[in-house]
Amino acid sequence: QVQLVESGGGSVQPGDSLRLTCAVSGRPLSSWALAWFRQATGGAREYVAGIRWGAGTTMYSNSVKGRFTISRDNAKKMVFLQMNSLKVEDTAVYYCAVDRRGDASVSGAAYWGEGTLVTVSS
Repeated sequence: QVQLVESGGGSVQPGDSLRLTCAVSGRPLSSWALAWFRQATGGAREYVAGIRWGAGTTMYSNSVKGRFTISRDNAKKMVFLQMNSLKVEDTAVYYCAVDRRGDASVSGAAYWGEGTLVTVSS
């Protein structure tokens, strides 16, 4: 069984940076991708970024490419999302999950954390 716990959310201004952390308990498979999703109020949950637990290969949504960086520390079993140049439209609850199929789909993800709120406003 895998459990994921997010932390690091907060309130920032446009242009600021924030780093989210996902603490992983249990044994993620090397073939899995650990991913970040987000959901704005009234919106659908959407894929943000993912990283293969074993190989470390990464994938990003077009909306965050170039601004966000996902990384992992296998020894500490943590996944990070460094968010730079934040925009108002990045405001959302950010969730960590296992992207079992590696296809960036919400339906294929599992072991969801409870989320951490990121608010970007001036």
